[in-house]
Amino acid sequence: MNLESFKSPSLQRWLKSAHPILFTLYTALAAFCLYTCVYAFRKSFSAATFEGIQYLGIDFKAWLVIFQVMGYASSKFAGIKVISELKAKSRSLGILLMIAIAGTSWLLFALVPAPYNIIFLFTNGFPLGLVWGMVFGFLEGRRNTDVLGAALAVSFIFSAGFCRSVGGILIRDWHVSETWMPLTAGLLFLIPLLIFLWLLNQVPPPSQRDEELRTHRQPMLPHERNAFVRQFFPGLLCIVLMYALLTTFREFRDNFSADVWKSLGYGHLPEIYTTTEIPVSIICLVVIGSLVFIKKNAIALQVIHLMVLAGTILVGIATWGFQHGWIEAPLWMTLNGIGLYLGYIPFNSSFFDRLLATFRVTGTVGFVMYLADSIGYLGSIPVLLYKTIGRQNLSYLDFFIDGAYVVSVAGSLLILGAMIYFYQKSRLFEKA
Repeated sequence: MNLESFKSPSLQRWLKSAHPILFTLYTALAAFCLYTCVYAFRKSFSAATFEGIQYLGIDFKAWLVIFQVMGYASSKFAGIKVISELKAKSRSLGILLMIAIAGTSWLLFALVPAPYNIIFLFTNGFPLGLVWGMVFGFLEGRRNTDVLGAALAVSFIFSAGFCRSVGGILIRDWHVSETWMPLTAGLLFLIPLLIFLWLLNQVPPPSQRDEELRTHRQPMLPHERNAFVRQFFPGLLCIVLMYALLTTFREFRDNFSADVWKSLGYGHLPEIYTTTEIPVSIICLVVIGSLVFIKKNAIALQVIHLMVLAGTILVGIATWGFQHGWIEAPLWMTLNGIGLYLGYIPFNSSFFDRLLATFRVTGTVGFVMYLADSIGYLGSIPVLLYKTIGRQNLSYLDFFIDGAYVVSVAGSLLILGAMIYFYQKSRLFEKA
């Protein structure tokens, strides 16, 4: 199937000649809305609690989360090769195929009785884990990638809360069962998803000026990927471990937020997911998007390190304030989200793009992003198992608080190590 025939020559011509601000707004909005629709196929199910259902002494929902994360982690390892070698003309068709597999998995989840339907969380998570790299391929390597990447990454925040709200409303007001709710939510977003995918598919490739500022982007062969890892191994090790912490914390926050909010006394308000995440989305978009004004890539790379450090510190301070009664639960979750995503989003938007540009590496963000993602999601699996098996008596709220302190302390140390390494590396590179 050739999707080139679905392109609009007139719209493509307009995009090529459009003012940079209009081009940025068009592309950012298309990517943001597309990934929001994608999230409906992944995160809506987390609004359900499946209360009172257990298998082998473990909550049914915990089984679902673990299997979906296992699928997601597996896809990240596959994505190291698949996404780094994916050609531009195959992105849209790839996205459609992944969504079809994810949606079919929810249909089978609803039809097959528990606990045998748990396996379909794996087949749901695996294809969806590849979609981010396909979408980001439209955005990377441009002079405004900071803004475009921030818009895409901010959709993680908004859509996670929004889709959980939609799922909660389907259960509470439409009386959709918890097993049919994920498929229903996905179908509600299917037509918008197709529209925004079509719009994003019209975006032309990076211009010559883009390549001058951010280096040429092309698929990376195995020997090129190995050489990149060897060249930056100490710094990448700190970043990957840091990202694993943030990914684990984010996955727990996303998947068990319904349980945390219930412990806080807000379980009857599905709207709370959206109302607390909107300010997080806006603040992170403004702060991270402002990196576009920093033209020198080496300086931008150091600023991103400081931004991540500020985020990890905020997570710890906000949690300390909540425990001591200085702030209420909604404000704590909002500040917690701001800190988390100030650390998490740069790695999904600007960090690796600026890293390639700083050291003039010809390649693709997809490779290094999926390298970090694979370790991050793999690391989240034992943490989930530890909570569901080793610490069953510890409430989700208390476990979440403990995790916040680990992210704050360990994350701050790791990002400081990475900042020192890449600063020294860039100084040597400039002198060479």
